[in-house]
Amino acid sequence: MTRNVLIVEDNPGIGELVRMHVADLGMNPILCDRGDTGLERFREGDIDLVVLDLMLPGMDGLAVCREIRSGPGYVPVLMLTAKSTELDRVLGLEMGADDYLTKPFSVAELAARVKALFRRVDAMAAAPAGAADSAELRTDGLRIDPDRRRVFVREQEVELTAREFELLWHFASHPGRVFSRVQLLDKVWGYNHEGYEHTVNTHINRLRGKIETDPARPEFIETVWGVGYRFRE
Repeated sequence: MTRNVLIVEDNPGIGELVRMHVADLGMNPILCDRGDTGLERFREGDIDLVVLDLMLPGMDGLAVCREIRSGPGYVPVLMLTAKSTELDRVLGLEMGADDYLTKPFSVAELAARVKALFRRVDAMAAAPAGAADSAELRTDGLRIDPDRRRVFVREQEVELTAREFELLWHFASHPGRVFSRVQLLDKVWGYNHEGYEHTVNTHINRLRGKIETDPARPEFIETVWGVGYRFRE
């Protein structure tokens, strides 16, 4: 089955570059150059992935992403941005983007991100309901329900993005084990590009802000200086 990839990008050169390489991956690219028309096309249905620019005429990428996430079902969103500040990355992730690429990016990076997102979608669809490894996990003050993808901190539900949930579940499933940023990129994101370890840092900082009483002194996700991170034993 051919996957439909909606590309919302107002720069003609970048839009055509992404369209061409999505087609090279054997997927069907659909190109829009405005945020509002991109959202209209998404709402028509039959979209498997959205590649979304941040700065768009008509409706910006953050607003488009927010509208996509407000609807039923789950479609992964890969955000493109010419901005590189942490605030812009955090805003995109807060609106529900699964991943982001900062312009300029290489074709290899784009292809890796797209394929990784689809691998994750396929893995989620193939996971059998009620499997032994999807049992609810409880630790002091934290409860994770993987079947319903819900997280509770001291019995108060916490809203996590899809990627934040997967990062937390990966940590909690391996208590005490130390993971480097590169290993987390490989295991949770499904790709490994040198220089993108800041993606992990951003997600962990946001995750700590949601589940830790004091993110500066985390109870659950600990920093192992010079190595990486681990979930407490």
